Amino acid sequence: MATKTELDPRAAGARRFAGKIAVVAGGGQGIGSATARRLAQEGASVVVADLNGASAERVVKELTDFGAPARPFAADLSERESAVALMAYAAKEFGRIDVLVNVVGGTIWNQYFHRYTPEQIEAEVKKSFWPPIWLCHAVLPYMIEQKSGAIVNLGSHAVVSTHRVPYAASKGGAIALTSSLAKEVAQHGIRVNCIAPHSTEASDRVTPRNPNAERLSPEERARREAEVNERRAREIPMARRALAEEQAAAIAFVASEDASFITGEVIAVGGGATFPY
Repeated sequence: MATKTELDPRAAGARRFAGKIAVVAGGGQGIGSATARRLAQEGASVVVADLNGASAERVVKELTDFGAPARPFAADLSERESAVALMAYAAKEFGRIDVLVNVVGGTIWNQYFHRYTPEQIEAEVKKSFWPPIWLCHAVLPYMIEQKSGAIVNLGSHAVVSTHRVPYAASKGGAIALTSSLAKEVAQHGIRVNCIAPHSTEASDRVTPRNPNAERLSPEERARREAEVNERRAREIPMARRALAEEQAAAIAFVASEDASFITGEVIAVGGGATFPY
């Protein structure tokens, strides 16, 4: 089988991750799959973890067709046991863990907070709050032992926006996790940073967003879309959605040795937001 010549041409020949082992949690779609491709393009061996096993397998096939060592891992990473099992698997397969990227999560509903049901709030928090906490907790023994490592959490511009309060609160947690943990683990040679994307295109997304939207009238859907477009034009200087590859490029930077003296930072990619921290 012929190998691919490029997974992400934006890498422009960089090989910052040659010989490195990366775990991309939530790597089966969207920003996660773009990140897996970018890290593999730059020389990493990658474990692609995702709740959707078929998506993880698809991305791994892309990477191995390119010639990069890669393994899939399917699990619900909001559960501590799954996070522990993922790190054990990565260490067993590749011997160490140099980079952890926590992309797991993503808003489910977009609506006024008072319209959320208790079950919806719990689902949002489970999906976006617990994974980065358990994943960071599970990877630290490996990184502390080897006295090195880079962790990149995914925040969101939602923390300073509207209509996604439970998700925003969860992503605020990821930002706080980053700033606090970075101070604890710097002594072990571990860096922890956060990328906070604004609205991003994800052509390969398989997990639906706003699943109750089909119950809205055409007029209500049009009104909401107009609201989103107006907010996007107001908040994003580029006046467009980001590409997943643009987010992956920022993730690769803070995970690489190019950012060797950067830790505890939150980098807004697209929105120019000032976060309340």
